[in-house]
Amino acid sequence: MHCPPICGRRKQEVKERKVRKTEKDEDKEVLKKLVSRKFWKWKKVFGKKESKRIPVQKIWDHTIELKEGFTPRKEKVYSLLKEEREKVQTFVEDQLRKGYI
Repeated sequence: MHCPPICGRRKQEVKERKVRKTEKDEDKEVLKKLVSRKFWKWKKVFGKKESKRIPVQKIWDHTIELKEGFTPRKEKVYSLLKEEREKVQTFVEDQLRKGYI
């Protein structure tokens, strides 16, 4: 007997739900390893989904106004090992992708 198209879609949906549940379970395990237990009641903010968006703007958010004519000083650049540079590069790319910077 041949499965109608709706049946195939239903099977795909079930597979996708299982994958999402597995990802959530993995997120919970990672959370337990990385976040101190005292912060678990706020675990929602540590999830992958939440980390990919900017928090809602609040009334206490503000810009940093620079004084007129202010020019930042040039400072020394820290020397980094190749591995450290790669981590920094990955971090910056991730922050750019999320729109944080």
